[in-house]
Amino acid sequence: MINVTELRPGNYFEEDGNIYKVLDILLNKTAMRKMVAKVKIKNLRTGAVTEIARNSGYGIETIRLDKKQMQYLYDDGENLVFMDQSTFDQIEISKTRLDWEKQFLKGDEIVEVVSYGSEILGVNMPAKVALKVTECDPATRGDTINKAMKEVTLETGFKTKVPMFIEEGEIVLVRTDTGEYDGRA
Repeated sequence: MINVTELRPGNYFEEDGNIYKVLDILLNKTAMRKMVAKVKIKNLRTGAVTEIARNSGYGIETIRLDKKQMQYLYDDGENLVFMDQSTFDQIEISKTRLDWEKQFLKGDEIVEVVSYGSEILGVNMPAKVALKVTECDPATRGDTINKAMKEVTLETGFKTKVPMFIEEGEIVLVRTDTGEYDGRA
């Protein structure tokens, strides 16, 4: 058990039957009271992001999650199927649990599957993925006053904004945390 002020982004802990990931922590100390830790957390079972405040001295039980590299195989309609490359065991994860991540999975990618005990909590995506542009409007002249962007559809069906010079068929890098264009591949 550790003091709440010792938490760092990326730590995991269990409280009230839920598993949380620490996203950010802000320590606030005034002259008249104890230090207060404001912790931005993500519930790994529901995906909800909230903020909690705890006084210094509050004990938190950190936990260790199991992470395993697995290959994304296919979408069977209700679930996404992943395979352990060393044992060839396959697991299924509900599409509703991976609502954001499925927009960046096209097949054969290696991702990190996160579990706690026998419960699968989700997947950690790489920071950037390379996806092919399947649909885009042609660039229009004179539309370059500011950072001119146009909307494109990628091979997974995800839509994002890219610079005007990107053409259909090009492969672009997309950030998996925000879904924003990051450059050409």
